[in-house]
Amino acid sequence: MNAPTDLSHLVPDIRLRDVPQALLDALKARFGAQYSTAMAVREQHGRDESSFVAPPPAAVVFAESTRDVADAVRLASRFEVPVIPFGVGSSLEGHLLAVQGGISIDLTRMNKVLSVNADDLTVTVQPGVTRKQLNDEIKSTGLFFPIDPGADATIGGMSATRASGTNAVRYGTMRENVLSLEVVTADGEVIRTGTRAKKSSAGYDLTRLFIGSEGTLGVITEITVRLYPLPEAISAAVCSFPSIEAAVRTTIQVIQLGVPIARVELIDVNTVRMVNAHSKLGLREEPMLLMEFHGSPAGVKEQAELVQEIASEHGGKAFEWATTPEERTRLWTARHNAYFAAIQSRPGCRAISTDTCVPISRLADCLLDSVKEADESGLPYFLVGHVGDGNFHFGYLLDPNKPEERELAEKLNHQLVMRALRLEGTCTGEHGIGLHKMEFLVTETGAGAVDMMRTIKRALDPKNIMNPGKIFSL
Repeated sequence: MNAPTDLSHLVPDIRLRDVPQALLDALKARFGAQYSTAMAVREQHGRDESSFVAPPPAAVVFAESTRDVADAVRLASRFEVPVIPFGVGSSLEGHLLAVQGGISIDLTRMNKVLSVNADDLTVTVQPGVTRKQLNDEIKSTGLFFPIDPGADATIGGMSATRASGTNAVRYGTMRENVLSLEVVTADGEVIRTGTRAKKSSAGYDLTRLFIGSEGTLGVITEITVRLYPLPEAISAAVCSFPSIEAAVRTTIQVIQLGVPIARVELIDVNTVRMVNAHSKLGLREEPMLLMEFHGSPAGVKEQAELVQEIASEHGGKAFEWATTPEERTRLWTARHNAYFAAIQSRPGCRAISTDTCVPISRLADCLLDSVKEADESGLPYFLVGHVGDGNFHFGYLLDPNKPEERELAEKLNHQLVMRALRLEGTCTGEHGIGLHKMEFLVTETGAGAVDMMRTIKRALDPKNIMNPGKIFSL
């Protein structure tokens, strides 16, 4: 059993609000079998992949429609009780924790692809649709949705955290790929932001306001996203390097030369060992880049040859190609399972995951100094990175029953974030602020910017019921 983690330093205004029995009775009357107060269900909805522990929500509502969400929010608003949206629980920063109590609204039953507009390269979905489900349902159109954060997250959750992942270097993040939203506001009103048009100058950009708001301004109930034609040719390759620096220098040169590489992932030697053990692979136990190229057969061949030449200049060797879907899937499945491979490498551990992102020209400076610190600390860790856009993740593996290990991990994380900010980067490239990065948000943006965020929050959620205690303290 993991030891409870004190969250008071993360959420200065943490307090469990009373959930009146009258609200619970009203929810039960309205939702019937879609409502639960069973402890197992509440505990499932009161944890994510972070290392933090908090009391579970008082109840869970399984929404099946926008009307369900609106009714649940109206009832919660009447009693001034917090509402926490829930997808598949894959977030890493404590987004789902009921740090001020309240009810969880599970959106996974809202899992329909509502309309596919292949001619316009758009699709509209409910928030519980996962990225894999979406791509399975549209594969017959010759189109795909490229945002790939690793976990099979829901499109609603990915929108709420402004997710990105392995394909971001070519296709961008959720910020660039969401065209419009349907949102239930803090008083239960249903609004729409944006249209299916590729551009608009009509008023404030409310779509971007809600993208990345982490459930603190409203509950997303419908999303329209961009699609892309499936590439005519796809080729993946792995290349081993004598050092992390050589791999990073290769990546920087590839990006600065404008090679339209679709994916370029860094895996350090610790992670290679963990992935080999977990996925029964035989990858060379050296730092490596895992790359993918999209385009015409001739274009893919040209890109790959150029990257191989650049890698060779930096000591890259043992290029291995994967051109069949089965081979590519095997490689990328291993990469996506790196987090779980790392967790299993130290039974009972939890991971504190970092998420810094820096300008590509500063990547080597930030990454190499951080590797040196982690090695000297003696704390087990893994390292993976979407290095094509300057984003990388350390996972510090700690025993939750040893406070000194958490203290060391937090110290390493703090030093890494401060380094990234000095290099004009960010504390979070894709995971969001949640609980864990609240203090870093103030350092990164300044107190004035955070005060403006608070002003927006108070205007749109005056009772502070929408996922309170996340991003910043009120």
